[in-house]
Parts: sequence; structure tokens; C-alpha cells
Amino acid sequence: MSQFDSNKDYYGVLGVDKDASHVDIERQYKREAAKHHPDRGGSEERMKSLNEAYGVLKDKTLRNSYDATRPRPAAGRPGFTRVTTPTARDVGVLGHCLSAGLCLIAGVFLLLLVRFQWIFFLWPLALLAFVVLAFGVMLARSAMVAVNDSLPVTNRFKRHTKIQEVAFWTVIVSGGYGLYVVMTL
Repeated sequence: MSQFDSNKDYYGVLGVDKDASHVDIERQYKREAAKHHPDRGGSEERMKSLNEAYGVLKDKTLRNSYDATRPRPAAGRPGFTRVTTPTARDVGVLGHCLSAGLCLIAGVFLLLLVRFQWIFFLWPLALLAFVVLAFGVMLARSAMVAVNDSLPVTNRFKRHTKIQEVAFWTVIVSGGYGLYVVMTL
């Protein structure tokens, strides 16, 4: 398609924002096409307008020339609601710390439950506890990196990542040794 009508609102036809990425436009087109396809009881005119809008917006050069020639709204479109929302990018420092702590607590609880209840025939539960503990250690390291990334650039602790790594693994090894001592009582 080499021509487009600059008076039509192709973004509104697809239901995406002007700043939507190519992936968002493609995803929304597939959703709308699945809903409005004539074989599924949709309108043929609606499907033609969807195809026309997608044909213009999927091509980068056509989209740029369409954006350059279309009239600008005075104060934006009141009542416009984005159909797609951006994906969650980060759970935050608290989320990292909370998930690591819960995983470590659950692993230690399962391990101590098997050991001190003398339920030795549940050795698969002990293996699960070790897996949960290993996953908790990985999450704890991720939390440490997230905390370091959240520090401002001027913070003096941000520069000393090697010391942080050594301290982290010292705590993990000493905690593992302490858990071993408790398990052998």
C-alpha cells in the first residue's frame, strides 16, 4: 500500500497510542482481526479499515510520512484509553528482597521439618528443600544487585561490588555451615 488518507485516524482504528511500538501495533491488529474477521461474524467494512490501518502503521516509512501529514489534535483526545499497557519491567527492591527471604525461609523450614521430625522416608522433600534453598540464594543475589542498582551514583558503596560479592558469599557459606551444624545435632 503506497497511499493513505491523512484524515483518517489509523491509531484510533486499531486502538493503539501514537507512541505504540511495532510489536504493540501488530499484537493489537491480531486481536482486532480475530474479533472482527468476516468469517467469525465480523463486519467486512471494519476488517477493511483494520487492514488499511495496519498496512500504513506496520511500514516504518509509511507511518512516518502519515504522522508528518496528519492533522494534529488541539489538546489531545479526551477520553482516550490505551488498549495495551506496557509490561512490568521491575518488581522493585522490596519485591526482590521479599521473594528471596520467603524462598530461603521455606527451604530452611522444609529441611528442618524433615530432619527434626525424623521423617527420613521423605527424602524427596529434603531434595526439594535444597532446590528451594539454592533458588533462594539466587534470588538473594539478585536482590543484592537490585539494591546496589537502586543506590545513587554518589553513594560510596555502589563502587565496591567485589567487596559486596565477597561479603554475600561469606554470609551464604557461613549460613550453610551453620545449617549443616544444626542438621547434624
